[in-house]
Amino acid sequence: MTSKLPFSGGPLRGDGSAIQQSGDLFGPGAALSGDAVDERSFFAEQPARESNLAKAASTRAALQPEAHYLGHRERLRNRFRDGGETALADYEILELLLFRLIPRRDTKPIAKALIARFGTLGGVLGAPPSLLQEVKGIGESVALDLKLIASVAQRMLKSELREKQVLSSWSSVIDYCHAAMAYETTEQFRILFLDKRNVLIADEIQGRGTIDHTPVYPREVVKRALELSATAIILVHNHPSGDPTPSRADIDMTRTIVDTAKPLGITVHDHIIIGKDGHASFRGLRLI
Repeated sequence: MTSKLPFSGGPLRGDGSAIQQSGDLFGPGAALSGDAVDERSFFAEQPARESNLAKAASTRAALQPEAHYLGHRERLRNRFRDGGETALADYEILELLLFRLIPRRDTKPIAKALIARFGTLGGVLGAPPSLLQEVKGIGESVALDLKLIASVAQRMLKSELREKQVLSSWSSVIDYCHAAMAYETTEQFRILFLDKRNVLIADEIQGRGTIDHTPVYPREVVKRALELSATAIILVHNHPSGDPTPSRADIDMTRTIVDTAKPLGITVHDHIIIGKDGHASFRGLRLI
């Protein structure tokens, strides 16, 4: 026998038909179980909730003012595009770099703080990462990115010496050595090894020292030149103090290397001392 009872299980009339309490089962006024109410109200209210969130986001965007530095960035880019690097001061060039490295901050105060601390754009790029991070706003990743940019600049300058007669590209030699060594915080002794055409074979750092001294061993210098089949060398070291004036020890060491190399057919073309404020050439000073 098939049951005639309604699904709702509600009260019955005398004839056995169900009493409609609040409309059809799924009609607007239907009386629903707790689960049905939750499920139906979720789907019914979701579009309205999403719409309200979208309106709120739109309102916030309309009320929030544009960051004050965004217009400045665009103006700076336009000046660089129209006038090149000569149209900008050092700190503004640095700002342009920092735009990419620190996208959501005003980088002008950071750029000015870097220049104030290290003096020049070259000083900033040449500074050790640990010192760069002492400037507010510069973290480890930004410091390493700045050092990467410095390395790119050094490689570019070094490429100017490739396959060229070094003695005829002297200004390129000085520019490269200055970029590589002027802002080092400790002394560094570098040798440029040349072939019989005075073309660069190798550029090697032979020693690192303290703030005012680097141990140099003339025999090791000559030995390395023989290993590379170099017929000439250029000695280079830096003075972290900034003053490139040769010391008595610099002069004595250079003469020892010259005297050791000469009998083996190796010529010392020059010894260059690099400082923040310029450079000194032993040959120019008639010291060799």
